[in-house]
Amino acid sequence: MIEVPKIGCICEKPPLHYENYTEKPLGTDMTNGRYGEVTIKECIHCKRKWLNYFVEYEFYSKSGRWYSGIIAEEDLKAIHPENAIGYLETLEWYIYGGSFFSGTGCIGKGKARVDL
Repeated sequence: MIEVPKIGCICEKPPLHYENYTEKPLGTDMTNGRYGEVTIKECIHCKRKWLNYFVEYEFYSKSGRWYSGIIAEEDLKAIHPENAIGYLETLEWYIYGGSFFSGTGCIGKGKARVDL
């Protein structure tokens, strides 16, 4: 499990707001036909980087879900769309939300529910 220290920044407290981040697309995860969108976000306040994964199944209502976890600077080069979920699942905690969960963000850990 990768330890992720909390420092009390706004980026750790749901609900998250897009204006608190800059964003860089990393690519699309095609695993199991997901078309998961993977991005790296940087908090404009504390400068920590977040790995963000979003997936939605257009043919199912309330299927949108996202996961976001702090990524260590040294791990950035090893992250690709296909291994993003695996990385998030190793974190001590992450934030997740979306219409699938009927929420704007909760703290979680472990298995990410990205497949149907």
